[in-house]
Amino acid sequence: MAIREFALERYFARWEFSARHLLSASDCEPLTVRELLDIAGLGTSVLEELQLGYVESQGTTALRERIAALYPGLSSDDVVVTSAPEEAIYLAMTTLLEPGDRVVVQVPCYQSLAELASHRGCEVVRCPMVETETGWRLDLDHLAALLERPTKLLVVNAPHNPTGYLPTHDEHAAVIALAEARGCWVFSDEMYHGLERVAGHRLAPAVVRYPRAISLWGMSKSFALPGLRIGWLALRDRRLRDAIIAYKDYTTICSSAPSELLAAIALDHRETILARSRALIENNLALAIDFAARRSDLIAWRDGQGGSVRLVRLRGGGAHEFAERSARGCGVMVVPSTMFDAGDEHIRLGLGRRGFPAALDALERFLPSA
Repeated sequence: MAIREFALERYFARWEFSARHLLSASDCEPLTVRELLDIAGLGTSVLEELQLGYVESQGTTALRERIAALYPGLSSDDVVVTSAPEEAIYLAMTTLLEPGDRVVVQVPCYQSLAELASHRGCEVVRCPMVETETGWRLDLDHLAALLERPTKLLVVNAPHNPTGYLPTHDEHAAVIALAEARGCWVFSDEMYHGLERVAGHRLAPAVVRYPRAISLWGMSKSFALPGLRIGWLALRDRRLRDAIIAYKDYTTICSSAPSELLAAIALDHRETILARSRALIENNLALAIDFAARRSDLIAWRDGQGGSVRLVRLRGGGAHEFAERSARGCGVMVVPSTMFDAGDEHIRLGLGRRGFPAALDALERFLPSA
């Protein structure tokens, strides 16, 4: 059975390397190898002396130990390193789910979080975020109602892409409690973990809270190293872990040795890198809020407390057409909400890139003729 086209990735393939400005990138300004090694106080010899052989399928012990340190109570045995976060999603969905399973997914979402379950033959039930005048929220009562029917898996994401929503500690605990009371699995996309505006609002990873949770993270977003393509799953169920490792023999077998080495170096200096990412987001967020205030005729601002993205409303709708005109007219790539199966009235802003001010300026200069 053919899988549905991945709308967002095809959209990026079309515009990411041809548009002059990216206003909707979801990652943070990528580090160079030199910048990373300078942060670590290392020379290039660390790479020059690396043997370019295979690494362990589960991930090198050195990298898994550093990852496990991010999850209180877990060990390196509870981590599976993948060649990309997308591979991690694929492996988890393919090994955990069977045709006919019921899967509840928080939406809008990164398409594969729902699409792979659907392609697997599962019944996918959408739990939509609720838009308010100030931001977005998850309707816990509606989620509880959806989970009343037997459900194999609940898929959640926090900090949330594309809205920037971050649940409170109590809300997050309530979501986990709903899953635990019904015995269903939780797949928790935590790719933007570490990018919370307030450190005290940072959530504990779902896998730390609940034995049947699987937490996804990686180097692409928070750590500003998307080119390494390193992701990972943290999970406490050894049977599922072994199934994932076995299936990985049919995908990538193992990750790249240079990528795993550089990822380990980055995790040794994670606070410095995360602080860099948060500073970029905070500076660009101020510019975005000012822009929305100046152009309140066009934009209805929707705030969020985490991550590097925000989903804001176009007062006149027509987000897809707006994005097309923007890309063609002023070279600014904007992602419309149609790329998330979320209607045609919103655009996603990406706040983590150094080029954001120039992109916003180019868009604003273009708007009078839009």
